[in-house]
Amino acid sequence: MSRMHRDRVKADPVKKQGLVRTAVQLGFAVFFNGWAAGFFRAKIFTGKTKGVCVPVLNCYSCPGALGACPIGSLQAILGGADRRVPFYVLGTLTLFGVILGRLACGFLCPFGFLQDILSKIPVKKLRLPKMLDKALRYVKYLILLVFVLLLPTFLVDKYGAGAPWFCKYICPAGTLEGGVPLLIGNETLRALAGWLFSWKALVLLIVLVGAIWIPRFFCRYLCPLGAIYGLFNRFSLARMALDKEKCVNCGKCEQVCPMAVDVRKDINTAECIRCGKCKAACPANAIRRDPLVKKSAAKTENAGGETE
Repeated sequence: MSRMHRDRVKADPVKKQGLVRTAVQLGFAVFFNGWAAGFFRAKIFTGKTKGVCVPVLNCYSCPGALGACPIGSLQAILGGADRRVPFYVLGTLTLFGVILGRLACGFLCPFGFLQDILSKIPVKKLRLPKMLDKALRYVKYLILLVFVLLLPTFLVDKYGAGAPWFCKYICPAGTLEGGVPLLIGNETLRALAGWLFSWKALVLLIVLVGAIWIPRFFCRYLCPLGAIYGLFNRFSLARMALDKEKCVNCGKCEQVCPMAVDVRKDINTAECIRCGKCKAACPANAIRRDPLVKKSAAKTENAGGETE
């Protein structure tokens, strides 16, 4: 990096924040998929950590994956012939949701990281009409309800087992992280690949192309895990806050937001992925990270002072 480029990055808080977040995203992508030997052998890791759910959409079948995807695990248990309640997965999702909310999407998710990279391709970004954009954002909740919860639970075979409908027919992260590397390295699997893989490849292509013109295309409209974490966003420990007294209404926060959040109206909406771009872009320092635990501690201190 040249000195001139370093000076420009140093002077631009958005670029500086972006570099830090990119480093964090890359680190977690490697951490969640750290079994490098799996990519060379085209085999899935089967160690003890595979029973632990990671907080992001990271395919169980990825050759390097060290943990389990919570959405895949949820479908597997709901669709099991023994009809168990997925207490562990639901508890894990609740824990991640309460602590992180959609910060997991903004900083930890490898597939979200890929979409961020694609959005840097210099093409004019699309802004859908507000009504259409708002309607499409509910699709991820529909996918969560139908493909993750209802179909695996109620549409079963003669043995009483359901299929992982989202993983099988939709999940582009699974196709990219699991299907593609396994097919590349396994001749037998390539011979067996049929219409289903072709369909999944088409879905993946649509999502990746969509992410070039609409930042975080999959996260905005299709991700069921993002839908779950979005339900926790308003009361998760990782929050954002806007000081309306400091705000100068320049709109720079909304110009840089990859999720097209109306920051000045509702900064803690279910769509915010806590990426911090709005905070970095704000010229008035009106936006801050506002952990709920810090706020609760402040209230306790104030209450103690009043009683004295």
